[in-house]
Amino acid sequence: MELKRVVVTGLGALTPIGNTKDEYWDALISGRSGAAPITYYDTEKFKTKFACELKDFNVTDFIDRKEARKMDKFAQYAMVAADEAIADSKLNLDDVNKLRVGVIWGAGIGGLETFQDEVLNFAAGDGTPRFNPFFIPKMIADIAPGNISIKYGFMGPNYTTVSACASSANAMFDALNSIRLGHCDIVITGGSEAAVTIAGMGGFNAMHALSTRNESPETASRPFDATRDGFVLGEGAGALVLEEYEHAKARGAKIYAEFIGGGLSSDAYHMTAPHPEGIGVIAVMKNCLENAGVKPEDVDHINTHGTSTPLGDVAELKAISKVFGSHAKNININSTKSMTGHLLGAAGAIEAISVILAMEYGIVPPTINHTTVDENIDSELNLTLNKAQKRDVKVAMSNTFGFGGHNACVLFKKLD
Repeated sequence: MELKRVVVTGLGALTPIGNTKDEYWDALISGRSGAAPITYYDTEKFKTKFACELKDFNVTDFIDRKEARKMDKFAQYAMVAADEAIADSKLNLDDVNKLRVGVIWGAGIGGLETFQDEVLNFAAGDGTPRFNPFFIPKMIADIAPGNISIKYGFMGPNYTTVSACASSANAMFDALNSIRLGHCDIVITGGSEAAVTIAGMGGFNAMHALSTRNESPETASRPFDATRDGFVLGEGAGALVLEEYEHAKARGAKIYAEFIGGGLSSDAYHMTAPHPEGIGVIAVMKNCLENAGVKPEDVDHINTHGTSTPLGDVAELKAISKVFGSHAKNININSTKSMTGHLLGAAGAIEAISVILAMEYGIVPPTINHTTVDENIDSELNLTLNKAQKRDVKVAMSNTFGFGGHNACVLFKKLD
């Protein structure tokens, strides 16, 4: 069976550094940090008092107030990003066969704030189980693609992938294969997360996973820097419209890039720590290259998982050196989490959008906040430090890894 070609025809982004894809891109190439003191709750007793929250975002500018109240933030974010991507694709929804349009979404946690608030309300009461009738449908991780499909009438495959921080990259790979195998003509894919909450921040602090650089939040996310001390939690959503190539060409769609392959693997090592030699990461990048039919020396740019943790950054860069060999020093490597923070289940989607736009504009966004060389990192690697670099990016990779040892990798190519 000959696999169908898949292209990207629409993008939508709702991030801590921009509420549209264009705002997001402008902030990326400017090297703007989205980290700031938390405004959602009182942080006095928390170890970490900052995060990458959305800025100047009012959900009722996008969704009717009554409908918005039925959704957790993560589902609201999904709707806003998906709406932008669908509008950007210029699909004529009256012309498409909606039985062949799917929505495959990623969320690592789902409706955490809804779950937190309902349980706290119950605990503060007299023991009578008075729960919001929307508690369950607001909380469940699969409600985001459900809401998107209901709004637009898309009746193809509809589900959520949950693989922690690899969730949306996992979703994109599933979406790619749904079109490749002829099951769909179009899939709306991506991911969303809204974990900047009491429970989210408290839980990650208890694991010692978060940076505690409270005196300088904007410089706290510093991937590859010797003084990094943990990741910065972010929130938001990214959405992509994937389309079968001939379908897109027939309607004269703008094509951002071809989605040529993906890979999955497991570390099979530890619940939260990466394998120190990056064994699973080596496997996922090799799987991705093989799946795409691309040689290592063809890759121009890699947006790393690069969370700014002491163990993870080193393990990933070791893996890149092993997979790409001497060509590794010719690749523009970066971590856009230095600006957006870590969006957990939405990370793969917004970082895929970053590499696609790097191809579109011929610029690789920087890894900001780097001040101190880490002797454990190969000094010959081009980590695109502190300033965007011009580059004709023809093939770009994005890595995303999650607690549980889940690894996902996606690969895009500039259309010939």
